[in-house]
Amino acid sequence: MIYMARNFDTLPGVQQAEALLDELAEVPRAVCPSAIDRPIALYGAGSLGRLARDYLKLVGCDFVVAIDRAAERLAADPEWAGVQMLAPGAVPNNLKRAVKLAVSVVTTPYVPLEASLFADGFDDVVPFYDVAENFRHLHPLSNGWLAAPLTAEDQRNTATVLARWDDDVSRAHHLQFLAWRRLRQEWSFAGASVTNHNRFLIPEIRELLRDDEVFVDGGAHHGEVSEAFASAAGAFRQIVAIEPDGMSWARLVVNFNARLGEAAPTLVYDCALSNVDGEATFHEGLGYASQLSATGHMRVMRRCLDTLDVEPTVIKLHLEGEELPALIGARDTLMRQRPIVMATVYHNEDGIWRTADWLIKTLPEYRMLFRTHSWCGTGAVIYAIPNERGPYEPRH
Repeated sequence: MIYMARNFDTLPGVQQAEALLDELAEVPRAVCPSAIDRPIALYGAGSLGRLARDYLKLVGCDFVVAIDRAAERLAADPEWAGVQMLAPGAVPNNLKRAVKLAVSVVTTPYVPLEASLFADGFDDVVPFYDVAENFRHLHPLSNGWLAAPLTAEDQRNTATVLARWDDDVSRAHHLQFLAWRRLRQEWSFAGASVTNHNRFLIPEIRELLRDDEVFVDGGAHHGEVSEAFASAAGAFRQIVAIEPDGMSWARLVVNFNARLGEAAPTLVYDCALSNVDGEATFHEGLGYASQLSATGHMRVMRRCLDTLDVEPTVIKLHLEGEELPALIGARDTLMRQRPIVMATVYHNEDGIWRTADWLIKTLPEYRMLFRTHSWCGTGAVIYAIPNERGPYEPRH
């Protein structure tokens, strides 16, 4: 696959956004990466690198070496025990030509990084998430999905959503997301930077937080976002964390007690949010990639937010693709409580237009924003803010 970059000097207005969408729709579909025919080497040993390490072992396609600028320090880390760790400058040329280099970095643009790796002597480079597409039958990780050609309905509804965003930055990020998903093209717009450090708590959200919020953290993992919310809000009425993975749930409880205090107004559920109540198959033990999936081996309870006894003022959903069903299962709560909603949309094709369309039609008098917080089509979040919360006023 050929990964390409395209840069734009200005943010897209409604008409330009629709014209760029037309371009995306006209280009023939990109093809999936070729099957794995070389030993794998990992590039990057940060958060995604650790996930990639564990993922490859689980699917039986282990890697031969991990490459990272902090190789010397990481070589002494027990978490990387038994792994050959090399700094980029220490990789032998024959190894560079022998491996498929899976780039486990999404905090920086992929295309220029790929170019630098080719220039350094590697001749088979691919994003890790595209490698993972070969193993979807074994593991539910879905961040590498490629969007099918847009139907007339897709194109029409996507254009409607692009026009409905509250600002041109949202149109830029949405188009960037679409370009990667459809064509593996990396689009960048001046004035629409990709920043990962404030995911969910973007300035437009942070500045509106009050001291009486009820925060529902759907897909809480270890409580990282809940803790960031508590820090940003300063004071709050309650945090309701929902995490169905047993290992993550146990860690979440420990973290809450240690960092928020045992007396903090918190409530932790071990169910999975969806649009129906009842048991379902869950793939556990995958860290933040654990999810409802037929590839799993355990059963968990699914719950609609509407059937839980909560009155949220802020809702965050990061559910590995179950966000739209969870929103549908929260319809009555959303309409009654009118909370701020923050939902990831990069795990499946619902993110092209369906999730945004549902929110727009279900929640009148809301401002709708789209932000992409990492590269390779990941980190995409819809922010829905009720008008009665007031406009965002930047601090100077």
